[in-house]
Amino acid sequence: MSRVKSEKKGPKTSNRATTPDGATARQGGHVEEMQRRRLLLAIGEVVAKNGLEAATVGHICEQAGVSRRTFYELFTDRDACLEAAFEQAIEQFTRKLVPAYSCKARWSDRVREALFALLEHFDAEPDIARLCVLEAPRAGPELLERRRHVLEVLVAAIDEGRAESRVGSEPPPLTAQGVVGGALSVIHASLLACPRSAEGLVTSAPSGSQTLAHVQDSASDALVELTGPLMAMIVHPYLGPAAARKELERPAPTAPKAAPRNGADPFKGLPIRFTYRTARVLATIASDPETSNRFIADSSGIADEGQMSRLLRRLDSCGLIENRSKGRARGEPNAWVLTPHGRAIHDAIDMREPVAQ
Repeated sequence: MSRVKSEKKGPKTSNRATTPDGATARQGGHVEEMQRRRLLLAIGEVVAKNGLEAATVGHICEQAGVSRRTFYELFTDRDACLEAAFEQAIEQFTRKLVPAYSCKARWSDRVREALFALLEHFDAEPDIARLCVLEAPRAGPELLERRRHVLEVLVAAIDEGRAESRVGSEPPPLTAQGVVGGALSVIHASLLACPRSAEGLVTSAPSGSQTLAHVQDSASDALVELTGPLMAMIVHPYLGPAAARKELERPAPTAPKAAPRNGADPFKGLPIRFTYRTARVLATIASDPETSNRFIADSSGIADEGQMSRLLRRLDSCGLIENRSKGRARGEPNAWVLTPHGRAIHDAIDMREPVAQ
């Protein structure tokens, strides 16, 4: 499981000029990363809603609120963007699955923890689930090759159950490959049985199997409800029918309620264009709450006081910052802080994370 690693493909990188202190290059890189993340989020949304064939560059840019020119500065084509979105999803899975798989001593318990973590993540990120499970098998050769490597890691983790099988009753060599394929098939069918509506909500549809009927009858239609049935299928060839029955009868884990996905992109609907200076202003306020216009201007490299004041007023009117000095003594310096919306945007830009230049 720990062998799942990042192998970034497709996206371009930019060679920006660096000032003596590197500030302009770094901030330009942060804005570039912000735009890249918006495109990766957008391609997942477009593919989940309309399918891979309808995910044109134009639709992706419209969903992300990013120009075509910016898209082609970051990615060579639609497939490169799709590969980057898939790679990002694998990185997210790895951060969740590796600790889950490592936390138990017995193989079956490790697999159960990792399976639950995966299904829980799919429930929280339905667009990513549909991209990885439904659409990735129909993508280009590079993404298919990356997907093959990921499946090999999963197969190796399942095949570790051979060590816990009774001597002489070990399953055939291809069992793990069949088990992984079968589990993916069940998840694939479950996603198809609960298609996303135009509003992004899950709607029920008639199920095609007893396992899917069990999921459909649940109040939440959550994929985590598949944990028991899938575990029974996984352990049966390695540990026998009694262990499979035990897994099936174990209570389904309780997953925390996922946050609504319609708030996933904090940039949507904002009547302001983000530049490196805008990002730097938010970063300054985040690191030094209740700071003044002058301090923000100095930190952001904006020498014109009028320009600084106008930018802060715009951010205030957009609901990204607020002035806590209002109502205090006249002449007291402004004290700007981020609002929850401004914090969400700052976190999305992630000023603290290094950006490849």
